Amino acid sequence: MRLIFQVVVLIAAFFLNKNNILAQDEISLDSKSGVKWFLKPVEGAGENLDLTMGSFNQDDWIPAIVPGTAFVSYVEAGKEADPNFGDNIYQIDKGKYDRDFWYRTSFNTPKNFETTKKLWLNFEGINRKGDIYLNGTLLGQLDGFMDDGLFDISAIVNTTKPNVLLVKVYWPHTPIANYAMPAYMASASWDWMPYVPGLNMGITDNVYLKLTGKVRIVDPWIRTDIPDLSDLKEATVSIDLDLVNEAPERKNGMLNGTIMPGNIQFSHKVELDSQEVKHIRLDAHQISQLILEDPKLWWPNGYGEPNLYQCILEFVDNEGSKEIQPVTFGIKKYTYDYPDGKLQININGRPIFVKGGNWGMSEYLLRCRDDEYDLKLKLHKEMNLNMVRNWIGSVTDNEFYAACDRYGIMVWDDFWLNSHPNLPRDVFAFNKNAVNKIKRLRNHPSIAIWCGDNEGTPLPPLNNWLAENVKVYDGGDRLYQANSHENGLSGSGPWRNFDPQWYFTKYPGGFGGEKGWGFRTEIGTAVFTTFESFKKFMPADKWWPRNELWDKHFFGPRAGNAGPDIYEKTIASHYGLPKGIEDFCRKAQLLNMEVNKAMYEGWLANMGKGATGIMTWMSQSAYPSLVWQTYDYYYDLNGAYWGVKKACEPLHVLWNQANNEVEIVNTSGQFVEDLDVRFDVYNMDGKAVKDFSRKQNAQTKPGEVTGVFHLNFDLDNLALGKLVTASSVADESRTEALTDGSSGSRWTSAYSDDEWVYVDLGKETTFRQIDLVWEEAYAASYRLQVSDDAKSWKTLQEVGAGKGGTESFKFVPTRARYIRVLGLKRATEYGYSLYELNVYNDRRTRLSPVHFIKLSLVDKSGKIISDNLYWRGTTSGDYTSLNDLKAVKLKHAFSIKKAKDRIRVTGTVVNPKSAGTVAFAVKVQAVKVSTGERILPMITNDDYFSLMPGEKKDIEIVFDKKLLGDDRVQVLVESYNNY
Repeated sequence: MRLIFQVVVLIAAFFLNKNNILAQDEISLDSKSGVKWFLKPVEGAGENLDLTMGSFNQDDWIPAIVPGTAFVSYVEAGKEADPNFGDNIYQIDKGKYDRDFWYRTSFNTPKNFETTKKLWLNFEGINRKGDIYLNGTLLGQLDGFMDDGLFDISAIVNTTKPNVLLVKVYWPHTPIANYAMPAYMASASWDWMPYVPGLNMGITDNVYLKLTGKVRIVDPWIRTDIPDLSDLKEATVSIDLDLVNEAPERKNGMLNGTIMPGNIQFSHKVELDSQEVKHIRLDAHQISQLILEDPKLWWPNGYGEPNLYQCILEFVDNEGSKEIQPVTFGIKKYTYDYPDGKLQININGRPIFVKGGNWGMSEYLLRCRDDEYDLKLKLHKEMNLNMVRNWIGSVTDNEFYAACDRYGIMVWDDFWLNSHPNLPRDVFAFNKNAVNKIKRLRNHPSIAIWCGDNEGTPLPPLNNWLAENVKVYDGGDRLYQANSHENGLSGSGPWRNFDPQWYFTKYPGGFGGEKGWGFRTEIGTAVFTTFESFKKFMPADKWWPRNELWDKHFFGPRAGNAGPDIYEKTIASHYGLPKGIEDFCRKAQLLNMEVNKAMYEGWLANMGKGATGIMTWMSQSAYPSLVWQTYDYYYDLNGAYWGVKKACEPLHVLWNQANNEVEIVNTSGQFVEDLDVRFDVYNMDGKAVKDFSRKQNAQTKPGEVTGVFHLNFDLDNLALGKLVTASSVADESRTEALTDGSSGSRWTSAYSDDEWVYVDLGKETTFRQIDLVWEEAYAASYRLQVSDDAKSWKTLQEVGAGKGGTESFKFVPTRARYIRVLGLKRATEYGYSLYELNVYNDRRTRLSPVHFIKLSLVDKSGKIISDNLYWRGTTSGDYTSLNDLKAVKLKHAFSIKKAKDRIRVTGTVVNPKSAGTVAFAVKVQAVKVSTGERILPMITNDDYFSLMPGEKKDIEIVFDKKLLGDDRVQVLVESYNNY
């Protein structure tokens, strides 16, 4: 009974320690635990200086942050200006930090250290290499930032005076890619973060002491299997570990285990010779308790609960000495298919549509620690994402993986290579780190893929080595993917914004990989931040207009792949020329929202047609940047966040802008029936245009896209849905696109001048107007012709200087059955390309220049499962009339509830029935009363939402109580109308 009680207590304590950082008998030597570290450049300290003396003079040493980097220690000591602000980091003398440093601390031997125990010094990571000295004795060297340091210091610790720990840390040296790997490659600068002085060299992960018995449990590995994926009623668990007898005598004992929940207990007798290392494998064939009935499975976010188990392993020797190791794991089974050559990830027998994001660095100076990972991954969960890519393996912290486990976020985990045609300087150190990484992380159920190289394939011998490492040390339980954008993947990029319709068109092009939607590991857009965040890192004299300092925060040539020039032009053309930086930031959020939503919706709409996954570049921010993020560096949830969150709902209703279909996308894994799909169009005055309203009952199957009805925004178009015949059709287009009512699809001819296309109206019809909506490949000269038999043609209009765009022609009343566009000369090297050919007799104006498409998915109880709103221009892409919306006086009331460590703000925002306008892109922000400062980070359910007259929105904002201090909360509510 005593053993069971101890185990249950341990399990309860372990559940409370959500990051699982320190287990029993572990003593942290990190700075946050109160241990004082100091650092100094090796040059100046002297190689022969006796740094181990207890009378050490710290006056010319800098207080060090451990874990952390040398550069950050200088920043925290006030020796460098804020590197986030302006171009401060670009002005720093790199030579001060691009060199080797000494780290020094001292510690007392734990009081419970006895001769019957072993005391170990543990390092989890040094960048890039470190020599470890204790009390003047060289313990060894760590080589690579995931090289585990484990040193038996039992014989050399002082029990009567402090022990002096000295670490010589070597900086990575340039060039860094791929020569210095494994290290933080992006720290040498990328197109989203600046060069980091010292290349993030330092003691970059946890340091701690651990007391053990004479027998140690080493590398426990828990694997799970689900024998029958058709019913998921049974799972098996196997446990691999090494038992190491450090004693000079033989040890006999019992290996005990308890798995929770379920209180599943088992035991296994073990005999160990002196200094023996014995591998133990326990499975269901030996121990029947390792067969679990009705297991609680680990599921990705949106597909089920990410259930976790704890296994407490304990070895008790014949003298009663104990060694305890807790292990967190999840019961799951990954499998992989390649339908039509496209990678498909399955979990527990269910196909998973990947909705993910690339994670470049947690923070560019490695200042992300502990609970901040929980916040970042919770925001990914809130966005309805189910995967993050650990790009080039830039995250090494266990807290990252533990949070992914908790929130059901799968991990695409890269090793440390980036398509450069060179090997690391030391391939053996690289490989050792790779093995360490796999063994350190393999118990995490969130890891879905191990990837060798970013946009390349590892050079020999590393590719074969990495594949074999995964096969041996992860048992082949997860896929080894050599290349991040080929071999079953549809490439990477592009990384700039496009018109929302583009994301729905056939095969938005990427670089490398297989043609088709498939699985895109990188695609993104520039994402400009809010004005409140912009002010925090940009000097006031550099706010406006755009200047070189914007470029240093990656809105310019430094981030050319993000297309900042295109982004800026799109804001002006879609929303009107900005009046200044505040107006630019405000309009940028609308662009962020519409493009990021369309990016995911375009892939989701093609689920089942070759699309299996999409990951944005990037889903979080490592630096105060103006590109590639959803929430920004300060955790302001900008328009991109809300666009992604909306698109990625497990049950989602959308407007397919390629074919004008309203569709339900089901990535929930559940069959759902008796749903009402509702569609309404509202003008700028907030009144519904009844001619367009639709309602339809529907059901939806998991993993499918269900078409509900076709939309027609042009009720007077006589050509809508009519048959089309063409002289040729390019691969990327279709003839019926010419009359489908959507400017998101097109017909394109072969690449020659003598091409034509005609519409069959079905019978002789009277018309007065023809509109041609050209793609960029338009006709420089052409003829508009009519016919009654599609053989003899009469020219109505000859155009000798076509301008592209939308060209409209009006005629006296004319009767014909067939209308043809006969190309004479192309304006580009491509074919003739038309989005639409529209024909009218009496065209009535029903829609305001900008109007709002509102979709909702309602279950049988009347609950809204998904709602979605789009703004659309009568001229494609022109939303400038939004600036003419009437000002609106919103009503709102909020209450504040304080708990032990959280503050919850709840309330309702109402657009009065009498408003006479749409309340567009409503922003709600909690601020401090005394200063007006934003309260960040926070979690909220909605933002940048729009309300029709009489509609309301319930809002909840939750944040950490310590962020408010002694201040009070004020809630600001502003609509785009009111600026």
